[in-house]
Amino acid sequence: MNGANTRSGTGLVRLVGAGPGDPELLTVKAARAIAEADVVVFDRLVSGAILDLVPPGTRRIDVGKSTGHHPVPQEAINALLIALARAGHRVVRLKGGDPFLFGRGGEEALALRAAGIGVEVVPGITSAQGCAASLGVPLTHRTLASGVRFVTGHARAGAELDLDWDGLADPDTTLVVYMGLASIGAIATQLISAGRGPATAVLAVSRGTLHDQRAVTTTLERLSRETDHLDLPSPTLFIVGEVARLAQSKPVSEHDPCHEPPHRALVAAE
Repeated sequence: MNGANTRSGTGLVRLVGAGPGDPELLTVKAARAIAEADVVVFDRLVSGAILDLVPPGTRRIDVGKSTGHHPVPQEAINALLIALARAGHRVVRLKGGDPFLFGRGGEEALALRAAGIGVEVVPGITSAQGCAASLGVPLTHRTLASGVRFVTGHARAGAELDLDWDGLADPDTTLVVYMGLASIGAIATQLISAGRGPATAVLAVSRGTLHDQRAVTTTLERLSRETDHLDLPSPTLFIVGEVARLAQSKPVSEHDPCHEPPHRALVAAE
């Protein structure tokens, strides 16, 4: 272990945003927290390139979840973080994107504070920002989008997806859908029914900011009936709105952390 914390008293838990995947998009504070940790508890969406930054000998604990597969329930994760901190360790709870945006970091922070554990939050670049920037797409634009909304396309177990469809149909708002790969066809249909134009542009970005990033531009109408043809691996993020038409077919930056050219399959929106 990277110097198990032998200081007396309770340790500290840092909820750290790992960003969208590219390790160079980590904040300086996040990189320092990882380097100083005794234990790193990480999620499935933390990229391998970022896990490579964990010092040799530092304990790593994988608590990743995927759709329909939760090997470590959230309550058990909360209990694990509390136990590690009470043992005096400096704990980094490493989450993809930002820990407080669809990352359940808020639940973990509340559980830790209720247990008397010190919590520090280190924000991260969220996937919406990283994926959009990688293709040169502004989430807001003076003439195309006056606002942006982030929603999850993943409902709680046994529940239907219940979103503010009328509000999300606003043509002046960019809509970003997280965790929506399995339900994006139904989401597109609901948006059209609520009044969003069928020809509205949609940008789907898979494994954003990584060397194997893929992106496809389409429309709501096509998305509602052709989702099976996207063939995009998880995680995939969807950007809905006219700003999606501004997506570049070439990398915004030629730098790539893995020294491989990114693959992007771009299909022009109709």
